[in-house]
Amino acid sequence: MGTLMKKVNLGLSLALILALGIFSSCDEDYISYDGPSYIMFADSTTVLPVQVSEEYTDIPIVATKIYSYDRTIGVEVDQKSSNAVEGKHYEIESNTITIKAGENVANVRVRGIYDEIGISDNLSFVLKLVEDKSQVWDVYGDEMTVSLYKVCPFNLEDFTGYATVRSSWMNYYMTVTQRLITTEIDPNNENTIILHSPFYDGYDMSIRFTTDDILNPLIETDDQVFCSTADAFGTIYGDDGIVRIMDPSSSGYLSYYSCCENFVNQYATLYVPNYPTGYNVAVGTFLNLYTWITDDEAERLKLQGY
Repeated sequence: MGTLMKKVNLGLSLALILALGIFSSCDEDYISYDGPSYIMFADSTTVLPVQVSEEYTDIPIVATKIYSYDRTIGVEVDQKSSNAVEGKHYEIESNTITIKAGENVANVRVRGIYDEIGISDNLSFVLKLVEDKSQVWDVYGDEMTVSLYKVCPFNLEDFTGYATVRSSWMNYYMTVTQRLITTEIDPNNENTIILHSPFYDGYDMSIRFTTDDILNPLIETDDQVFCSTADAFGTIYGDDGIVRIMDPSSSGYLSYYSCCENFVNQYATLYVPNYPTGYNVAVGTFLNLYTWITDDEAERLKLQGY
C-alpha cells in the first residue's frame, strides 16, 4: 500500500496559471501573459484511478496564448519509457486534440482497463506532445507520466463478518499475536463498522471509512474506550481506570483501507485519562492490522484455538 497515498494531480500548475493569467496578491489586478506561445501538459505526472466503470479521464493540455483559430496537436506514447501496454492496460480515445479558437485548454482522454491491471502492478506510460519544438517550453518539456492505479469498488459489507487482528500493541502488552473477531455495520453511523472485542473481551471499537477521495481511502477513529488499565497493565491507573484510543492523523499518522485486499491499517494513539487527576498520560501510538477472511478460513482458525 505504499503507493496508495498518491493523488490525482490535474490541478493548476504554474504553466496553467500563466496560461490563464495571474492575479496580484494585494490589489487582485489582472495581469495578462505576454510571453512566447507555448503548449504543454498542465502537470508532468499524474495518477490515473482505474475503476470498474472504466470511464475516461481528462488530462489537460494548456497553451500560454489564446488565438482566433483552432489548433490541433498530436499526442503519442513514448514506448521506451513506458511499461504499460496501450490496448491492453489502457486506451487513449484520440491521438489528436484540438484547442478551440478563443480557448487555451484541451484534454487528452485516457482510461485504464480494469481487468488487465493487478492490485500490486506498478504500471505507467509516458505521453508526449507531437508539436513544433518552438512551441515547447524548456522549463516544462513536452512529456507527462501517467501511473495506473487499480481502485476496487467500495462496499461496506466487504468489511463485515470475520476478521483477524494483528497489532504492535499485542507485541508489547498482550500474550497473543493474533485474534479472530467478528464485525458488523454500525446501524447508527454512516460508513462505520463495529469491531467486536478486537483486543479485549467486552470492549468493542468502531471505525469509519472515508469515501470522498478514491485515491486516499482513509480510516477515521473517534476517541473511545479501548480497555481497562487492569486488562492492559494489571492494575488501576487514573480516575476511571481505563485506556482510551484516539486518532493520531493530526500528527501525520494516516490510517487507510484497501477495497481490493479487504484490510484496514489503523494507527491508534492510546492514553490513560486523568492519570494523575487532571492529566492524560500517553501510552504510545500503535499500528493495528485488520484483515477480513472467509467463513472457511475463520473455521480453520477456530480449530487452531483462535
